[in-house]
Order: sequence, then structure tokens, then C-alpha cells
Amino acid sequence: MENETKVEREHLDTRTKGPRRRRKMLFAILGSALVLVMATALAIRSPASVGHWDSQEGQDRFASAYAAAFDELPDPAETFDVRTEFGFVRVYRFSGTGDAEHPILLLPGRSSATPVWADNMPSLLMLGDVYTVDLLGEPGMSVQERPITSDEDQAEWLSQTLHELPSDAFHVVGLSIGGWTATNLALHDQNSIATLTLIDPALTFDDLPFETVLRSVPAAVPWLPKSWRDNFSSYTAGGAPVEDVPVARMIEAGMQHYSLKLPQTTRILEEDLTAIDVPVLVILAGESVMLDAETARTTAESALPRATVLVYDGASHAVNGEEPERIASDIADLIA
Repeated sequence: MENETKVEREHLDTRTKGPRRRRKMLFAILGSALVLVMATALAIRSPASVGHWDSQEGQDRFASAYAAAFDELPDPAETFDVRTEFGFVRVYRFSGTGDAEHPILLLPGRSSATPVWADNMPSLLMLGDVYTVDLLGEPGMSVQERPITSDEDQAEWLSQTLHELPSDAFHVVGLSIGGWTATNLALHDQNSIATLTLIDPALTFDDLPFETVLRSVPAAVPWLPKSWRDNFSSYTAGGAPVEDVPVARMIEAGMQHYSLKLPQTTRILEEDLTAIDVPVLVILAGESVMLDAETARTTAESALPRATVLVYDGASHAVNGEEPERIASDIADLIA
């Protein structure tokens, strides 16, 4: 069965290398791009203590866009609303065809939610079952009910979620801020982590470039034109257009209408990374605007005791949409 799975990976339809490649890029762009809006959003939005919608109309607009983007995914086998100390966490399970001992669990980037993984699903489902999480305190189907005020809280809600799911361990995969979230979980509770894959993780192995910080500020201002948010997202994806794509409409609606109430995301300390004692795959985008790939590579290789670090030359921060089959193959090697 393992050999068959490998053969299947090697024979993924090469026709996806053409026009679908551009569509894949667009589907992943915004989900991994929106790491930096937090500070400005916290400064200009309402004083409420939990994340919330600015109006029923805004929530409805997002829900409609979420449903349209979700149509690009296969039908989930199960849907969970997991009760945690901090609110309800929406989790989907998709049935895979592979024989991986543990399922894969996907954590999206800022404001992107489950639909950002649509183009990764075909190749990942060949490895086994896949679970996706809408991050708590972000636009999505999860509902925050209590304040999240620290990195410990961020790890705790996710740890509680995983312990309630029907598996004792997961191959945890995090994209962008989801990579930070996965790493933060591993620093506080590794019991549910079989392996860890970090895809161009923000604020994990390198600081944010100054230009990216400056460009992110307008994206956090909800009353500015949609084009300003689209421009920032396009910048993070190497200039690819993002207008009129279902997942892009979903994320833009969330950025405009959802007030984030989460602690400021801070750089993970290198000395803390040494405590992560599970196999780790780090995938860095050579042309990322969220980190310097060589700096991040050096940090990851130095700090993580059980890490494989790969740099995808020429890839942007939207690497999960640009290279979905390659990522699945590298994850397969990790979990074999």
C-alpha cells in the first residue's frame, strides 16, 4: 500500500501545471497573506473583548462568500463544533484514500479559514484523512466566547480541540500564521502532534520585513476601499491578481467586517524552539515577503532538533497554492 501511495503521488495529473496553476495560486493567496493586520486592527476597532462581526449584514456577506468558496472543496465526511474553554471551534473531516497512521490537520493563515486549502485537498487526501480548523478568534465558522489574551491561551484552545477529536495524534500542518499557531501549540502541548509541517510560517524563524509591515497597515482599515486590501494580498503573492476569486471575496469580507480580538503575535524565541521534540518539516518560500528564506532556514536548522528544512526557490508566500503536489509529496516523506 505504501508503494502504491508513492506511485499515485508520482502520477498526479500534470495538466494542473498549466491554467490550474494560476487558479491554485489565487486560492491560497489571501489565506497566507494576512499576518500583519493585527496591530492596526486592535487599535482602531471596537473595545469588545472577543472577536465579533460589525453587523448582521457584514456577517451575512461573509457567510455567503464562505459558502461559495467552500464549494471548491470535496464534501466533508463530518463536521464538528468542538466546545473549548474559549468558544466553539469548527472542524471538518474529509475522507482520504491513503493509509497514513494518523490524519493530517490543517491550520490556515490569517482570516482565511478552511476554504484556503481547496487546491491542496486532492493530493493530501491521497495520504489519508484530512481535518481542517477554522481558527478561533478569526473570521470563519468558529465562535469566540471568552477573551484570548496570551500565547498560552492560543495553545490551550487548540489543544482542547484536538483532544476532543476522534484521533489520538495528528500530522499538524500550519500555513503562515497557522504555522506560528502550530509551533505555539508544540511549545505548550506536543501530546497530540505526530509530526509538524510549517509552510512559510510568519514570526517563527524570522522577523517581518519592514516594507511588509508598512504595506499591511491599510489592509487593517475596514472603511478603506476593497482595492487596498487586494493590493496588499497581491503583494504577498508575488503580484498575482486576487480580484473576483471566491476565496478572495470570502477573506476580504472577513477583513472588512470581523473585528479581531487576539493578542499581538510575537516572534517565537529561538531558544524555545529547541524544546520541540517531534519531527518537523519546514517549507520556506524563496520569494516570501513574510520572512527572509535564508535567515529562516539558518534559524530552523540551528534550533529544531528534528527538522528537515526546504526552500522552494521562486515561490511566493502563497506557496501552498503554487506547489500543492510538491508539498504533499514532502509531507508524505515526513510521515512515512
